[in-house]
Amino acid sequence: MDLTTKYLGLELKNPVIVGASNLVTDIKMLQSLEEAGAAAIVYKSLFEEQVNLENLEMQERMGEYEERNAEMTSIFPHDVYETGPEEFLMHFKEARKAVRIPLVASLNAVFDDTWYEWAKKLEEAGADALELNFYNNPREFDMEGRAIINEELDVIAGVKKAVNIPVSVKLSPFYTNPLYVFKEMDKRGVDGLVLFNRLFQPDINIDSEKMHFPYNLSNELDNRLPLRYAGMLYDQLNCDVCANTGIFTAEDVIKMLLAGADTVQVVSTIYKNGPQQIQKILEDMEMWMVNKKYNTIDDFRGKLSMKNVKDPFSYRRAQYVDILMRSAEIFKQYPVI
Repeated sequence: MDLTTKYLGLELKNPVIVGASNLVTDIKMLQSLEEAGAAAIVYKSLFEEQVNLENLEMQERMGEYEERNAEMTSIFPHDVYETGPEEFLMHFKEARKAVRIPLVASLNAVFDDTWYEWAKKLEEAGADALELNFYNNPREFDMEGRAIINEELDVIAGVKKAVNIPVSVKLSPFYTNPLYVFKEMDKRGVDGLVLFNRLFQPDINIDSEKMHFPYNLSNELDNRLPLRYAGMLYDQLNCDVCANTGIFTAEDVIKMLLAGADTVQVVSTIYKNGPQQIQKILEDMEMWMVNKKYNTIDDFRGKLSMKNVKDPFSYRRAQYVDILMRSAEIFKQYPVI
């Protein structure tokens, strides 16, 4: 079976991409993911906030013993300057040399100039494409939603001018109308949409009565939201669509492709099942395609998208209302006393 596909203008041997995580910072793990069949890998995100925090901590440690006497204002003979993203870029270059498949750089910055400068640095470090990690947790009551959208649109336009490699954006679903935002980003020339970003969420430990910060792995039911939007976006935009979150098995991947996604990203299933899970996903996909007599992914991609599905209400609220009207059926599946 032919699993090859295109994403961000890149020729991929299959639609399974490893998403950004701490996993990919280990060279041996990178090579294991490639050997297992990953079509591409998104390297761990470069966060400007993290770089700034590390520089601040370094300055505090260096200044702890300053001004101890008039003849020694500092214990360091020369000024030590902020390191910036150089250490990250060094590790990225090592990762680029370690694998043959496309390596995508992920970036989350705070200031406009940083977005453009660091995007260019990542391109020079060997990135085959960029993934802009738009990680914006609502936390200010006075900030209007339109201001956030305009800022993101400006960043896309600026980064596209700064680099010559493809640019995708990893987004959250928390827009008043995500479809409008996706269309506007498409107009700015973005090459791909990754749906969706898994935002950090805190928890509370009721025994210690303290904030708790657990790992935020996805579960199998989380893929329904990207599935819905992949189905609605199929053949509606010029950019590609990559489904992310809750994708664990070949069945999950096939669902996304049937809805209309070009590729998928996996992370949690690798944490839970190891790199070999990629090989199993690909083998099971091939078996399904043999049974269905599909030779290529394009033979069935988008078959159950909103554009092609026979039921026009499958992706609309009317389907939800229909489920409510048939609510008694749930008791047949989950009997209660």
